[in-house]
Amino acid sequence: MSLSAIRTFRDPAGSVSIDGDVVVRTVYPTYAEATRNFLSSPVAQNLESSGRLIRTSILEGQEPQAGPLLLNHPRVFFPSYPWEWTPAQWCAAAELTLDICEAALEEGWILKDATPLNILFDGPSPTFVDVLSFERREPSSPIWYAYAQFVRTFLLPLLANRHLGWPLAATLLRRDGYEPFSLYRRMPWWLRFHPRILWPVTLPVLLDRMGNAFERSATARNMTYSPAVTRHVLQGTFRRLRRQVRKAAQPLPASHWALYTTTSEHYSEQDRERKHAFVMRVFERFRPYSVLDIGANTGEYSILAAQCGARQIVASDTDEAAVEQLWLRAHGLNFPILPVVVDFARPTPPCGWENGENLSFLERAEGRFDLVLLLGILHHLQLSDQIPLERIAALSARLTIKWVVAEWIPASDLRFRALLRGREALYSWLNEDVFQTVFNDWFRTIDRQVLPNGRVLYLFEKAQQC
Repeated sequence: MSLSAIRTFRDPAGSVSIDGDVVVRTVYPTYAEATRNFLSSPVAQNLESSGRLIRTSILEGQEPQAGPLLLNHPRVFFPSYPWEWTPAQWCAAAELTLDICEAALEEGWILKDATPLNILFDGPSPTFVDVLSFERREPSSPIWYAYAQFVRTFLLPLLANRHLGWPLAATLLRRDGYEPFSLYRRMPWWLRFHPRILWPVTLPVLLDRMGNAFERSATARNMTYSPAVTRHVLQGTFRRLRRQVRKAAQPLPASHWALYTTTSEHYSEQDRERKHAFVMRVFERFRPYSVLDIGANTGEYSILAAQCGARQIVASDTDEAAVEQLWLRAHGLNFPILPVVVDFARPTPPCGWENGENLSFLERAEGRFDLVLLLGILHHLQLSDQIPLERIAALSARLTIKWVVAEWIPASDLRFRALLRGREALYSWLNEDVFQTVFNDWFRTIDRQVLPNGRVLYLFEKAQQC
């Protein structure tokens, strides 16, 4: 599916279409006036100016009462989905949602839905993108109607990840999150009464078993309070949710791959310095604006790209701890890097209705990057995932606009031999000449450097016919 074919349809208040870099939101007539009122409010303007809310403009030439309202948004360079995030990114998205709720509360607005799908990361920073999620709040009601959705889609996936080991990537199949009972029945009895689990999981299940939950919630909805009391109650709700989310999204322990760049024995200090210098020369010579770092690990070369002036950097890796370490650093330093948990050999598939609501990783990536980095990953793709070299070269040509920096790992390399696992005969034909011949079907070689450890760095330029 091309980017021009994207169109959302689930929101009863409107839809979004994307054509290249043009994003147009259609607001249905019933909701047009309320949307105009929100966009002209001080809270909307403050949220936009701080970057927490997507910039929005009303398309010119529209009559106030003439049918749907058309809005324009800037396109986020590379949209990512919650199932590609680390726990720290989930936490940041959840806290942004609560921050926006608190800011809106002061001016009589509130979010009517609260899901990670309302958030996109612009580099390392989360941005709220659904301007139709705001509605006027009933001053006498202390109920946040999106509370249950927030718990299902933000908090429960984080708790399931921490306490049950359920991967956050599994939320690809759970658009509306988890029900408390889904976690409750998988937990040992003692965990059900853990302070982090008791109120979002155990109490809802026990109350549901007692019956009359609907009648109790209906009674609560009909009760009224003074505006000061309701504001205090809602603020307390947001504070409690923020604490729970932070506790659920504890930092990931260091993994083997997160420590790889400092503990790898097959790279000497001289190897690292020469590799770093080669890649830096490429960045300084060509000044790529957009970079895709495949198998980025903790992002040494993504960070180098940012330091050399790249403004749109996507760093993918399979190791969640390594990706989280990179996101924390990029976010802290405000580097324009979006780290995502993606297996390049099994990239994120499309999903949703007719597989058209959420694009695959490759659909989002093809032809978007000036330069693609394939450093220390080719042997994993070839030997562990058994991807033919021809397919790797062809896909690289589809992803990049101009250049690829690739690292060839010879059969004598310690890591190459470790991945062979007795299959030497199957790969006896594989050598550097074959690698260069295959890639030269799509690229021309611009530069080549042999490292002291025998690995070889290549700079390829995309052939014109590609």
